[in-house]
Amino acid sequence: MLRIVGLTKTYRTGDKALKGVDLEIPAGQVVGLIGPSGAGKSSLIRCINRLIEPSNGKVFLGDLEVTGLSRSELRLARRRIGMIFQEYALVERLTVMENVLSGRLGYVPFWRSFLRRYPADAVENAFALLERVGLSAHADKRADALSGGQRQRVGIARALEQGPELLLIDEPTASLDPKTSRQIMRLIVEICRERGLPAIINIHDVVLAQSFVERIIGLRAGEVVFDGPPEALDTAALTRIYGEEDWDAVRREAESDFEEEHAVPSASQRTEERMAGAV
Repeated sequence: MLRIVGLTKTYRTGDKALKGVDLEIPAGQVVGLIGPSGAGKSSLIRCINRLIEPSNGKVFLGDLEVTGLSRSELRLARRRIGMIFQEYALVERLTVMENVLSGRLGYVPFWRSFLRRYPADAVENAFALLERVGLSAHADKRADALSGGQRQRVGIARALEQGPELLLIDEPTASLDPKTSRQIMRLIVEICRERGLPAIINIHDVVLAQSFVERIIGLRAGEVVFDGPPEALDTAALTRIYGEEDWDAVRREAESDFEEEHAVPSASQRTEERMAGAV
């Protein structure tokens, strides 16, 4: 379980990114973190694993107080926290398998990682994870030969290779098309349920978040202004988080995009697609 108590973050400029955030996230729960730009979403995720240092407050992962750890202790604790990035953060010249195995860097001596000689059980687990995310046939491909959706799947497998107790996920669908975005969200949620992993997903797409996560937390100006199930995220709640907007029109547009994308192609369209594929 993740527990956050009175978390604040004030930058040197005087900007207050977080203002006393209190949260508890039990095992297996996937949370969507929404809010306008500058609301503090990325700051919250990065304070949890101390990629940036909180100004005040405490973060607990199980019984471990992450905010009370020394630098050396923090390096060990970060093995328990998997991070999935918006821009994938892969080493482009390495293979898919090598990128996944880099999730074990916190567990192996430097010489092993330098020579890329990982224990047999780590390699076996990496193959199993690639199978789970649908990339077993791409293990030997370089990362720069993959599509955006495939790269994000590698990032998911790499985070899981750590054997984490918590996943922090920063805008996993921001660079993806709508169909691939849904596939990635579905994969993340399914894996978290299978493994009993709590996860926080920083996400801009409100409709996408509502479609997949079981709990939504809305931030505005560094404060939690909504915390509840997706179905409770009504017009009033959205206005409290983002301000005035025609939220019914936003939903209709999203539903229309979904229907268009899943429409059955006409015979002429199928013929054109086959001809294009033959060129």
